[in-house]
Amino acid sequence: MARFLILWRMNLAAPWPTKASEGLELNEMMWTAIDSFIKEGLVEDFGTFPEGTSGYAIGKGEATDLFRRLNMFLPYMVAEVHEIIPYEKSKEILREVLTQIAALQK
Repeated sequence: MARFLILWRMNLAAPWPTKASEGLELNEMMWTAIDSFIKEGLVEDFGTFPEGTSGYAIGKGEATDLFRRLNMFLPYMVAEVHEIIPYEKSKEILREVLTQIAALQK
């Protein structure tokens, strides 16, 4: 199962509610979705950066499922998504690649 780093930010061009009560309602809907993703184990960690308009999540699953979940937050939130290759796996692959290159250079 793939893991992802998701850097999210508010889309300030989105049609945000102008009334506090409507803003609260929108946020409650988004928090409910995030809470369910955490409960299901699809999101391992979620946080907001101190400026309050962006943050991160660590998620896991298939890219297509992540695509579906992220699109639930449009147009209010946009995301930059990076798949995470675990350290041990990246070390293994890099060692293999460099060994092959070194052999070709002899």
